[in-house]
Amino acid sequence: MAFAFSAFVVVGCSGSDDSASAPSESAPTALSSATGSADLRDELELTFTPVIGSFIGDETAPVLGSDGQWHVVYEVMLTNARTVPASINSLSVLDFDDTERELASFSADELTATQLSVRPRDAATLEPDGETLAADDDVLEPNESMLVFIELTFASEAEVPDRIVHRLIGEGATNPGSTEPAPIEYLMVPWDISTRTTPVIGPPLEGDNWVVINGCCSVAGAHRPAVQTVNGALIDSQRFAIDWMQIGDNGMFFDGDPEDVESWHNYGAPVLAVADGTVVEVVDELPDQVVGTLPDPATITLETVDGNHVILDLGNGVHAFYAHLKEGSVAVEVGDKVSAGQQLGDLGNSGNTSAPHLHLHLMNGPSALGSDGVPMTFDDFAYVGGLDPEQWATGTDALDDVWTIVDTQAASDRAQELPLDLSIINFGAE
Repeated sequence: MAFAFSAFVVVGCSGSDDSASAPSESAPTALSSATGSADLRDELELTFTPVIGSFIGDETAPVLGSDGQWHVVYEVMLTNARTVPASINSLSVLDFDDTERELASFSADELTATQLSVRPRDAATLEPDGETLAADDDVLEPNESMLVFIELTFASEAEVPDRIVHRLIGEGATNPGSTEPAPIEYLMVPWDISTRTTPVIGPPLEGDNWVVINGCCSVAGAHRPAVQTVNGALIDSQRFAIDWMQIGDNGMFFDGDPEDVESWHNYGAPVLAVADGTVVEVVDELPDQVVGTLPDPATITLETVDGNHVILDLGNGVHAFYAHLKEGSVAVEVGDKVSAGQQLGDLGNSGNTSAPHLHLHLMNGPSALGSDGVPMTFDDFAYVGGLDPEQWATGTDALDDVWTIVDTQAASDRAQELPLDLSIINFGAE
């Protein structure tokens, strides 16, 4: 079929080691209201759903990646809301308007086998006892939850459905009075994925050899699984965030002493407005972090975690967030109107960072960590290659390798695409 998928779980709960049996042929199949797009609820047949689900965030849109594929990226929280243990044998993603069309299907092993190597610290943050689902543990005890990260990819925009729904198969309570788990199968968590238009923005930097670090859509990086608990909700503001770093002619991120922030090729680079907008937040008094070290976690707050920063209101409910700027370099104030391409400040190393870079993401509100991340595309850039993913996986602790550039795709000028993780691009394509 012309689509692919991936899923990872970072939050889970330890449970029974007993294997759950497959649902019988008589297991009920029905559409559940559960949680999802409000305008879809009237179309759903009500049924009893012991495991309920909800999305992280309110809306999304497919985005064209630099791999030529259309990506739909989202997260689903599954919670066993009954007093009877529940097991998940499989979770499938279906086209809401044609439920015979299966877009993705994840077995229990696929849902639970990888989270420990992906993001254990987030699991420890979200689960009181700090444990995560073991590879053979598909059981949700009463009131326990798991967070599933899903990415769907499609060969063309025409293949992306307008609406999706999920089929859960497993065991759990089949009615409010159940005392033992029994086979369950139902559709749940419908979502309209065509409610947002993906913003098209200009370059945040200028020049060549900018590398996309922690970019879409990997769960192994620092951004996508960094779900925060803010104002009583789970927020994934960094779902599509990018850390921009620059490689020099020497094939390295720096030239000289790596502990000297001035040795890094990108340090002090002009940071540009990606669109016309209004400045709504500025921080400009935090010092650069010592290269190679992170700040004491006890000193981090929602206001200081990303160092010196600027937030722009771009209109239409979209805000741009620029982080880790150089102290004293911010050239704008709250209330200023800025134009696309205008310099906002200089790239630095302030906040929760161990090496100079520019963090950029778009979001649906003015709070850097309390707003939902939205996809973005860049109006004009040249794709020139990518870092070797195997080398990156083994060398990112020190960032001191001479990096191998691989031709994962043909080098070419691009328009209205999102450069994906480890892509290397030039801004100002001709």
